[in-house]
Amino acid sequence: MNFLKPEEVIKQVEALSKILPESLISELKEKLSKIEVTQEELDDILREVVKSYKKSLVEPGEAVGVVAAQSIGEPGTQMTLRTFHYAGVREFNVTLGLPRLIEIVDARRKPSTPMMTIYLDEEHRYSEEKAKEVGRRIETTLLENVTKSVEVDLVSGAIILDLDAEVMEDKGIDVDHVVKAIKKLKVGEVVVEDESRIIVQTDLIDITKLQKLRDKILSLKLKGIKGIKRIVIRKEAGEYVIYTEGSNLAAVLKVKGVDPTRTTTNDIYEIAEVLGIEAARNAIIREAMKVLEEQGLDVDIRHVMLVADMMTQTGRIRQIGRHGVSGEKPSVLARAAFEVTTKHLLEASVRGEVDELLGVTENVIVGQVIPLGTGFVQLLMRKPGSEDKT
Repeated sequence: MNFLKPEEVIKQVEALSKILPESLISELKEKLSKIEVTQEELDDILREVVKSYKKSLVEPGEAVGVVAAQSIGEPGTQMTLRTFHYAGVREFNVTLGLPRLIEIVDARRKPSTPMMTIYLDEEHRYSEEKAKEVGRRIETTLLENVTKSVEVDLVSGAIILDLDAEVMEDKGIDVDHVVKAIKKLKVGEVVVEDESRIIVQTDLIDITKLQKLRDKILSLKLKGIKGIKRIVIRKEAGEYVIYTEGSNLAAVLKVKGVDPTRTTTNDIYEIAEVLGIEAARNAIIREAMKVLEEQGLDVDIRHVMLVADMMTQTGRIRQIGRHGVSGEKPSVLARAAFEVTTKHLLEASVRGEVDELLGVTENVIVGQVIPLGTGFVQLLMRKPGSEDKT
């Protein structure tokens, strides 16, 4: 077979630069130069690419916003209304379906069930022991997690802790670690008995104060990252992945053994803060599509991309609502048509705002042709015989 040389392939791809965008041209050059193709195969590939590209273009004046809203909203009514159900990770409850979609488009500051998916680097991803090692660095371990029982001695004012040696070994914590944490509270003398019993001797005789101190000691953080309550390690596609209940992206990315290029969270604001607004846009698209796909709904990703673009185009995350996209429209009438009509009209009249009537809603209100479809075109016509004869 007569395979084309890479330079011949690149030359033919570059010939389409007037039809295809630069990003698509560079992607074609990169991918086609790595494979062997005949002239006939290359013609077929390029013909299909051009055809798909032209089909994907939006006609001027097309109602992309209305189509996107309908395409997401209509299937959205068919979602299950169960707030929680088990999704992949049986041990965790995850908000899914309509409640999760509402959370995304409302740009809630904190998701109701914050969760992270942590991928590991080459050294740690194939060994369960090494994955557990990373997990121990991440999961928050409180003193109460490694304590079998607690007694409060009212006579001597002592708090007696019986530690669980098995759990401590699993969490990678020793008695010295626990003693150091208690000593930081500076509440009295700390004595170790039998390597698994710790006595905290205090001067307190008031039962209420002793109970408060007991609770304070039990809630001491021994190791882990703030906000990560629990972890589950699962094997997926030949590698170990850590799922967490709770989220702290900035701290987790610094942990040794974590792959920062694939690790993610379902907290969109956290992604925006740590990785920037473009990453947040991608997170909105990914999270919304995940919800729709889990419900078995086939929604074109471009509708979701349009929503994500609207939510992030100003460089910050805005909700689709009166405090975000809809409430910040430049048109007074469009804002008034959405919610709290009199407030918008009053404020606009005080400021002396002018409505240019450029959008759909405001033209519907005043009874004009809307700027969509054929109404998008403005024609200037010169009447016969009205030519300037000078």
